[in-house]
Amino acid sequence: MGVGTGGVGERVLRPDGALKARGEFAYSSDLWADDMVWGTTLRSPHPHARITRFDAGPALAIPGVYAVLTQADVPGHPRYGLEHADQPVLCDGIARYQGEPVAIVAADHPETARRAAARIVVGYDVLEPLTDPRRAIDPTAPRVHPDGNVVRHLTVRAGDPEAPGEVVVSGDYEVGMQDQAFLGPESGLAVPADDGGVDLYVATQWLHVDRDQVAACLGLAPDKVRLTLAGVGGAFGAREDLSMHVHACLLALHTGRPVKMVYSREESFFGHVHRHPARLHYEHAATRDGRLTHVKAEIILDGGAYMSSTRAVVANAATLGVGPYDVANVNIECWGVYTNNPPCGAMRGFGAVQVAFAYESQMDLLAAELGMDPADLRVVNAMSEGSVMPTGQVVDSAAPVAELLERVKAAPLPPASTNEATFDLRELPGGVANTTHGEGVVRGVGYGIGIKNVCFSEAFDDYATASVRLEKVGGVPAVAVHTAAAEVGQGLVTLLTQIVRTELGVDQVTVLPADTGIGSAGSTSASRQSYMTGGAVLAACRAVRARAPDPAALDDATVVDETVEWRHRPTAPLDEHGQGNAHVQYAFAAHRAVVDVDTELGLIKVVELATAQDVGKAMNPDGVRGQIIGGSAQGLGLALMEEVQVVDGTIANPSFTDYLIPTILDMPPMQVDVLELADPHAPYGLRGVGEPPAISSTPAIVAAVRAATGHGLTRIPVRPEHLTGTTP
Repeated sequence: MGVGTGGVGERVLRPDGALKARGEFAYSSDLWADDMVWGTTLRSPHPHARITRFDAGPALAIPGVYAVLTQADVPGHPRYGLEHADQPVLCDGIARYQGEPVAIVAADHPETARRAAARIVVGYDVLEPLTDPRRAIDPTAPRVHPDGNVVRHLTVRAGDPEAPGEVVVSGDYEVGMQDQAFLGPESGLAVPADDGGVDLYVATQWLHVDRDQVAACLGLAPDKVRLTLAGVGGAFGAREDLSMHVHACLLALHTGRPVKMVYSREESFFGHVHRHPARLHYEHAATRDGRLTHVKAEIILDGGAYMSSTRAVVANAATLGVGPYDVANVNIECWGVYTNNPPCGAMRGFGAVQVAFAYESQMDLLAAELGMDPADLRVVNAMSEGSVMPTGQVVDSAAPVAELLERVKAAPLPPASTNEATFDLRELPGGVANTTHGEGVVRGVGYGIGIKNVCFSEAFDDYATASVRLEKVGGVPAVAVHTAAAEVGQGLVTLLTQIVRTELGVDQVTVLPADTGIGSAGSTSASRQSYMTGGAVLAACRAVRARAPDPAALDDATVVDETVEWRHRPTAPLDEHGQGNAHVQYAFAAHRAVVDVDTELGLIKVVELATAQDVGKAMNPDGVRGQIIGGSAQGLGLALMEEVQVVDGTIANPSFTDYLIPTILDMPPMQVDVLELADPHAPYGLRGVGEPPAISSTPAIVAAVRAATGHGLTRIPVRPEHLTGTTP
């Protein structure tokens, strides 16, 4: 199939693709303004401490330093937060995590700013940090915040959770803290305006929520704070919270000059949220033929020092905690808690990742106990359209769980390793390090499947705004599309042009820069932008078409402009038993992993991943494939190598030298099988694509390693010492 230039369902080139490939795309860290100064942040080195002394004098004495600001200089609300304003703009006297901002500095050169920050004298009374999330639940534990440590406790209960089963298996599981590891660190440019406001150019995921938080902290009306999306070097959830936003604006308004801030890679590890680490206990009961009779779970999510989106992550973990399986009797208890560990919030998969590792590990354990094939056990229990979730919600569109599993199981397996004389070291565990020529290498195959909600849930007023303007430019029909939706690399800009070309038949389409000059489009998260902003642009196009059925017949003086605020069907809050139609849409993906394991050294090579996913409608087939492969790569990283290692509240590996992410040599060939089973409730029948592959890939890979080694592997990421017997 050739590359098209047109509409929905075609392979369309990204407008920013060539610029990015050539290194010519302008990211937020490339921003520049005349007379600008540089901002930097002084952060607490302690996870829990009281500030006893602060002296900015030595910093202000350095030539070129314009300002040193603290919490006392915040003119508006002193705290901000995505769901609850609990995080100080600058430390309020108690540092609650390592890396908490204490002061900000503006200077004429970034190195001068860094030297000045280092000269600030801060005295700390170091306090004992609360770092155990299980202990945090105990009412007698030290409180991170005055109202207690439990952010949310949610119970999802259905049927009789004590319903008997002929076979019962249980297990305890742990998921480490994963970083989003985007390549473009936090950065932006704040420019003071003549009206007393400020213009902020920043890489983010949600312009309007950022604006509202920034405006509140600055003590300004929202219309005095104008945000424009700058080039985004990846996001994956970490840019949903504020980072340098308020700091840059404070410095700009204080100095009267544009202020640029760019985090280093090390600072980035302290400057954004991470995936919630999790501790999970599960019990599964089944009949002898493999049908589930009950599932019980206790899930503890470590939210770190501030709330961020922990409440919503708890909801996802609890409501999706059984997986894509039919089971009538369920009891899931899920807690999200405060600790003095680094703050955690949104990351691709958003609560569904952690529970999938546990429930899929349980399915493998159950299969072994029953003597069944692991894929067949999953098929026996697979939900389908019309199934009822543990929340009581009916799945009212395609849920091809069994088909996805059967497709990946039927996919051709990669050939077995050949004899030593023909080995390519790159295909072995350890690669060109030449650690093995095949001795001690064992192959394993494993399966995983996952479920993810799409769009915002629990009665949240989820909407997107889009403006579509049709006119003739040079005698040719042209369309300009304006939204506040953040393009973070996922390909939304391409998709919006496809929708316009499909609906209006106009080739010349321009997507204007996203900013707060138009109504909100919501966050680029929850796999929602194709559904939501795509839906808004579709509705706006149809409103334009109703006024101008034939764009070519439009006279040169006529402009047709329609702005639409579009919502999906309503959702409902969960009641005290976790019952309610909380979600808009469900998405499913399955993986089969093939691995080779050097059992002597504990080294793993993922030989191949096969995946099948229902996308509803492949709006841009190349974009869909890219999302599936990218999500699988992040799932591989969590399975085998990615972890922010936190020791007593302190990050031990804040760099890409020590925090390992998959490279091209780690990613295997992939068989990608895309199903298009339309959701009748969604624009074009589409289904969110970006998150499901990050959910099912991790358990599939770990299952394959288990199959190769016989080890239980109840913690991820799997480390070499887990396979060689050097740790419990």
